Amino acid sequence: MQYELSIQERAEEVITPVVEKLGYEVVEIKYVRAGKKSTLTVFIHKKGGITLEDCIVVNDALDLPLESADITNGAAFDLNISSPGLDRPIVTDKDYIRNEGEEVEAIYIKPVGKDKKIVGILLGHDDENIKLLVRDKETLVPKSNVKELHPYIDMKGVKRAQI
Repeated sequence: MQYELSIQERAEEVITPVVEKLGYEVVEIKYVRAGKKSTLTVFIHKKGGITLEDCIVVNDALDLPLESADITNGAAFDLNISSPGLDRPIVTDKDYIRNEGEEVEAIYIKPVGKDKKIVGILLGHDDENIKLLVRDKETLVPKSNVKELHPYIDMKGVKRAQI
């Protein structure tokens, strides 16, 4: 019995080497069918962030390889190239590695003392804990008490747009 790869798995095989050769990281690939319309979205990352130009470069580089591989067996689909976003949750090992040395915010499931969240520099992680540098002190945060971990975005000083 021969195992057949899913469209998403076939897409990953084609997309990942092309994107990595261009100097980007593939964060996630999503293939979604909604009625007669299908969309393949490729989330890419590079240090310093993703620009519209980066998305265009990757889109152009993927056109021919995806068409040649015929990952959907002739079915049409829209190709979207995107940044994962500034506030994307940190979940996978690759997410943790990508964010090491960066300021992150952990939101607790159960408050620790009076704190419902903690902000610090991500130093590392293992299966049980997240290691943060908080006010010049290494702190272990149990993953079992973290509802969400994401890059910290300081919104102080940001003024609301005038309408």
